[in-house]
Amino acid sequence: QVHLVESGGGSVQAGGTLRLSCVASGYTISRDCSMGWSRQAPGKGREGVAHIISDGTTTYADSVKGRFAISQDKAKNTLYRQMNSLKHEDTAMYYCVAESSCTGAHRAYWGQGTQVTVSS
Repeated sequence: QVHLVESGGGSVQAGGTLRLSCVASGYTISRDCSMGWSRQAPGKGREGVAHIISDGTTTYADSVKGRFAISQDKAKNTLYRQMNSLKHEDTAMYYCVAESSCTGAHRAYWGQGTQVTVSS
């Protein structure tokens, strides 16, 4: 059974930093595994903001490029997201996502989400 458990969200002031973690179980982060972070702000649709594959290749949405960094620790089967220079518009529920390339399933898996609130 695949589970993704996020943590590290909270409330910070603009300009602050947070580090999100996502512990994965039910599969191992290995070759071709693709994971990422998505977010959903109040009244808006979900937005993919950062993505990483098992060889370390990363991609970022323009809105977070240069401020957010995604990384993974294969030994701990954990995904991270360092968020610096946070802005009010970064306020959202953040979700960890594991693509089917990780689990062998025919769908992606999502965590329950962790809330990030940035006050201006």
